[in-house]
Amino acid sequence: MKNINRAFAVLILFAGINVLAACTKAIIEDQPGPDYPEVERIEHATLRIVTLNVAHGRKDSINQFLVSNSSIVDNLDTIATLLRTVDADVVALQEADGPSMWSGYFNHVSYVANAAGYPASIYSAHVNGKRINYGTALLSKTPFQASISHDFPESPPTMRKGFTLGQVEWQALDDAPAVAIDIISVHLDFSRKSVRQQQIGEMRALIKNRLNPLVILGDFNSDWLVDESAVRTLAKCTNMKAFEPDSTGNGTYKNGKKRLDWILLSNDLEFKTYRVLPEVVSDHSAVMAEIILNPVGAKSSVDVPVAEQCKVLLGS
Repeated sequence: MKNINRAFAVLILFAGINVLAACTKAIIEDQPGPDYPEVERIEHATLRIVTLNVAHGRKDSINQFLVSNSSIVDNLDTIATLLRTVDADVVALQEADGPSMWSGYFNHVSYVANAAGYPASIYSAHVNGKRINYGTALLSKTPFQASISHDFPESPPTMRKGFTLGQVEWQALDDAPAVAIDIISVHLDFSRKSVRQQQIGEMRALIKNRLNPLVILGDFNSDWLVDESAVRTLAKCTNMKAFEPDSTGNGTYKNGKKRLDWILLSNDLEFKTYRVLPEVVSDHSAVMAEIILNPVGAKSSVDVPVAEQCKVLLGS
């Protein structure tokens, strides 16, 4: 009889959780998004960008399974408040959930976009199952002119990763035409260097023929100073640059002990400012940069010896 009562209690508990999840979903999804004025392009001298691994909305908890739906919503509201404060033009998100049973069964990307004031968003569900849905995303104050969503090949036992590319228009100077900028939010595998190398090789092959100035930002799960660094190899093989890459500061994970979140710029762009934000909104820190157009303006190519070395490293 005790076992029957215990089983019945468990069933009641799960039923209650499911009802709560359904109610949370209804409350969130029934809320209309705010009406923002349409702005066709970014029209100031600096382009402000942010990258953040949002950790499925769990903040700094061990696992999102252990976080209530109401806490998930509170955590996303905290992220939205931070984004409103820093007022970035474009935001890159990783571990951003669509409707998932472990994080409230609602779309975190659209929720944060509405709450933070971003009328344009792109979401790529690299993991897209019946109960778990998550990936990378981009939020923007202005419309995306073009977009690409790409899934890397499956890499068991870890979940699939990928990237989202969005193209925005930027008029940095009043007397100059607008420039198309490609911005990529990427998340690389956390468990194996070999998988990360394969992923950056695939990304490089897909973007190498695009001629726009390029920003790649996200969670690389790789530090610059380690052997076979994915972020260092990608920068070298695409002729891109990071902010003070050899510095042991600017850590973004485990209370700043590791620098896994990066912003890379093509050579026709320059860093004006760069900050790891101190607010705790995830187990990763948000990174913000202001960038400007390089006065020289030319995008230089990868040297032939380096290109040959990259073919060996990346197979492309």
